[in-house]
Amino acid sequence: MKVRVDELVCEANAVCTGLAPEVFELDDDDRLLVVLPEPPAEMLDRVRHAVRSCPKAALSLEDE
Repeated sequence: MKVRVDELVCEANAVCTGLAPEVFELDDDDRLLVVLPEPPAEMLDRVRHAVRSCPKAALSLEDE
């Protein structure tokens, strides 16, 4: 599974960074970075929760 962010939609609300900080972080310019784009299986539940919790629906989790 691969995590993607739609940078045109993301408002850097940082909900995802609180739910899965190993996967998401904000840079100094408040842009969302996916630092672990292919999280291991044991993290997928938290990543799915972060994706569903995005207030702008800017995140997706896709099969490769």
